[in-house]
Amino acid sequence: MNEPTVVILAAGLGTRMRSNKAKVLHEAGGDTLLNHVLRAAATLTSPEQTVVVIGHQAAEVKGSVITGGVRFAEQTEQKGTGHALLCASREIQNRDGVLLILNGDGPLLKPATLACLLEAQKTARVGGHVVTTDVENPEGYGRIVRDEEGNIAAIVEQKSARPHELAIHEINTGVYIFDAGAFWNCLNEIQPNDATGEYYLTDMVEILSRHGHPVRPFLVKDETELLGINTRVELAVADGILRARKNEELMLSGVTIENPSSVLIDAGVTVGAETTIGANVQLRGTTRIGERCTIGAGSILRDCILEDDVTLFAYVVAQDSTIGKGAQTGPFSRLRQKARVGERVHIGNFVELKNTSMDNGAKANHLAYLGDASIGERTNVGAGTITCNYDGARKHPTVIESNVFVGSNATLVAPIRLGEGSYIAAGSVITGDVEADALAIGRERQTVKPGWAKKRREAKEPSSGDKRSGT
Repeated sequence: MNEPTVVILAAGLGTRMRSNKAKVLHEAGGDTLLNHVLRAAATLTSPEQTVVVIGHQAAEVKGSVITGGVRFAEQTEQKGTGHALLCASREIQNRDGVLLILNGDGPLLKPATLACLLEAQKTARVGGHVVTTDVENPEGYGRIVRDEEGNIAAIVEQKSARPHELAIHEINTGVYIFDAGAFWNCLNEIQPNDATGEYYLTDMVEILSRHGHPVRPFLVKDETELLGINTRVELAVADGILRARKNEELMLSGVTIENPSSVLIDAGVTVGAETTIGANVQLRGTTRIGERCTIGAGSILRDCILEDDVTLFAYVVAQDSTIGKGAQTGPFSRLRQKARVGERVHIGNFVELKNTSMDNGAKANHLAYLGDASIGERTNVGAGTITCNYDGARKHPTVIESNVFVGSNATLVAPIRLGEGSYIAAGSVITGDVEADALAIGRERQTVKPGWAKKRREAKEPSSGDKRSGT
């Protein structure tokens, strides 16, 4: 119970986003704003000590959270930040220790900064800290007014500020840390604002100070960490910052990224050391890449697993697929719907796998569509091969066992099984099972008619009289 309690405010809609979607559901850096905040909170405390205050689209917001064990409190009426904490109080398990309050639309606050904030609160033993930052243009923000001892004397809102207060550039960011016992003991003293009827969390500064618990500012020098997301423009700025951080994190861990400004890597992606990522690559969702891999330029992977020593040549597109150790894929290959590629498999240019497995050492190097298929070890699939898996109503499987040779331009009409070691002649249409070690030929016998082409041309040539008359 010594873990901090974290409350994340995520009940608002965000009307300036010009969206019907709750603000915290918008994405930057490959995840929702709320999940970024939860990820930072998880570096300080367990999910069970985290309460998310939800309101607009509560079910959708709750369903978007990827951190298990998080608690939720619903704010059915948005009556201000103070009211949100009153709603959260019903879910709070530990009313001692430290209470950290974060904004669900603040994805840029770094875990290291939060750790320093927590340490400052534990060391100072004051009523709390308000996270502040200096900005060039403080228009619209609450100003931090300090007393002679450096504590916060007041947080003055823009519309109430006097000229000398408007000149202050230190602003309130809406992030707070409090002595939990003092905070919960005093929370009920917040009164609704006369003009708006809302309960403001900023009033707790004066309330705690009056009870002998002074509140201090905690100045964060990098104002970009405190960027709130209110518009699509700010969302794009946050996306760029988060992606630059992710790229830097990976490069410092031993990953080479060529032209980092062109590469998009989501927050949930992991990449092993000594891997090289080419320009214009996108690694999305929960993609996991092993060590010593090469990801060619323009490749796009979503929710994929690549084991060690995999090579993807340029412009491979893959989703929800697994590629085994030492395999090679591309250029211009597509893998989708749980494609499973074994070790040392070769998948070449313009080959598409859909819900298909290729076992160790199998090859399909050119121009093939393999759908709903199971392909055994060391099987070679020739250029132009197609599995005809759909009959217009249902999908059917193709089973190709180990050490099979499928000749170029073969058409395999499912459901079908090609036995181990069998050989399919080039250009064949195969409609039935082929037993092990057999040769299957499914094509018309070639017929040659000598002189036929010459006679055809002569028959079409106009007579000499026709040529003179121009007819």
